[in-house]
Amino acid sequence: MSRSQLHPVTEALNQVEAVLKSVADVNPAFMQPRELATALVAMASVEARTAELRLRMLACADEVAADAGARTAGDWLALRTRQRCSDGRADHRLAQALDRDWLATATALREGRVNVAQARVIVRALEELPDDVPAELVIEAEAELLRLAEEFDPTSLARLGRRILEVVAPDVADQHEAKRLADLERSARERQRLRLRSCGDGTTRISGLLPDDVAARLATCLDAFANPRRDYLTTDQSNQGGNQGNPFVRPGWPHGRDDDRRQRADTKRMPYPRRAAEALAAFLEAVDPARLPLHGGDATTMVVTIDLQTLISDLGTATLGVTAPGDSLDRITADEARRLACNAQIVPAVLGADGEVLDLGRSRRLFSRAQRRALLLQHPTCQAEGCSIPGAWSEAHHWRPWSQGGPTDLANAVLLCSIHHHRAHDPSFATDRLSDGQIRLTRRRR
Repeated sequence: MSRSQLHPVTEALNQVEAVLKSVADVNPAFMQPRELATALVAMASVEARTAELRLRMLACADEVAADAGARTAGDWLALRTRQRCSDGRADHRLAQALDRDWLATATALREGRVNVAQARVIVRALEELPDDVPAELVIEAEAELLRLAEEFDPTSLARLGRRILEVVAPDVADQHEAKRLADLERSARERQRLRLRSCGDGTTRISGLLPDDVAARLATCLDAFANPRRDYLTTDQSNQGGNQGNPFVRPGWPHGRDDDRRQRADTKRMPYPRRAAEALAAFLEAVDPARLPLHGGDATTMVVTIDLQTLISDLGTATLGVTAPGDSLDRITADEARRLACNAQIVPAVLGADGEVLDLGRSRRLFSRAQRRALLLQHPTCQAEGCSIPGAWSEAHHWRPWSQGGPTDLANAVLLCSIHHHRAHDPSFATDRLSDGQIRLTRRRR
């Protein structure tokens, strides 16, 4: 093919290549700073212009791709130029969009007024506009984004692009935003799922999909229990409600003993996912069963089945009833069953030697509201030695275990916070009642 028969684009490319060869061995280090600065900016404009030409050519290269057996022109070009296929496809999509829909943006790229990254952002913002936005508003939005591209980089331009409808048509934007949010909320309600699956190793895997507002409320509740900043509240702040229900705050921090300070440091290093898991356990135990809906004729409860001999002894296991349909029953230790039996939302089913139900209920096992009020008058805080957790946040505990015939009366009642209540039921801790009514818990020596 003679030079006179070459396409103007091919001729231009030949001239560009020749010009670039002429400066291939020139060292720009000897350029004056002002001239170098001007040349760098001009080079960016040239790159934008050549990129636009390449995209314009790519938009009409489908026949080239078909001849080579490639899926798209972008795939073919990526293969021939040793680029990532994903980049080639992205360029092909941008080329088609500029050629088909966004001529003003293509013109700005051709004139070097925007770069390729800005063009991608503008096209994405325009294509994300609702389908029912009038065409004149879309044209106005494109013009405004091109104007903003003269001042902002692609990242800032992307943020502005997400709100461009509010700039060109605030009233329309409000209507579309309300409709979009309503659609999202309806879709979230339809797609929400929650599943609990026992792993068989003492843990249960929780998976699900929650609406944002539900997840936000759950996160807020867990943060209230798991916030590590609560570890540094003073005793006085604890009495004012700063540490309500926090499962990680040891009594008296930061004025506790050395082991308290060590545990505080361990808690600070504890990964947040573990703190959140422990916070969920504390949150569930803090839920007031009286405020829960009826379930099977009573406030929502969980049944722990254990035989009488195991309940009285120090060893053994119990069966934990799982209410989720299709889930199997899990096993827990007798010590944990005895601790759970102190809480109103847990119903122990105590079985005799022949499997008959000896006790199923709470009336004689749990302390009444009047008894709790009387306990609070006698003990305004947790009765564990040195603990300052308010008694209103503590749990009523049978000093002589209910499983061993301990009566549910004030003489046998002790107020313990959640941490000390766990330790009172932990066989590795010894409990002693001091003359002033406080409870001393010490780890047993092996």
